[in-house]
Amino acid sequence: MKTEDIRKMSPEERLKKLEELQEELVKLRLKAVVGTLENPGAIRAIRKTIARILTVMREEELKQRKTGSKA
Repeated sequence: MKTEDIRKMSPEERLKKLEELQEELVKLRLKAVVGTLENPGAIRAIRKTIARILTVMREEELKQRKTGSKA
């Protein structure tokens, strides 16, 4: 998922997607421990997507604080 796609999402959609990805990451890590993981690169990709979502959420939070303090 690209950053521009994440920015287009509503905050609720971002939270929902974040929860889905975190659940998927747990499942993949479990598969990795058991040894049945087919694509080890999937863990890295999901971690990066989670980081992108968290970054965009943080940027939005800081933007709201900045505009809120001036008002």
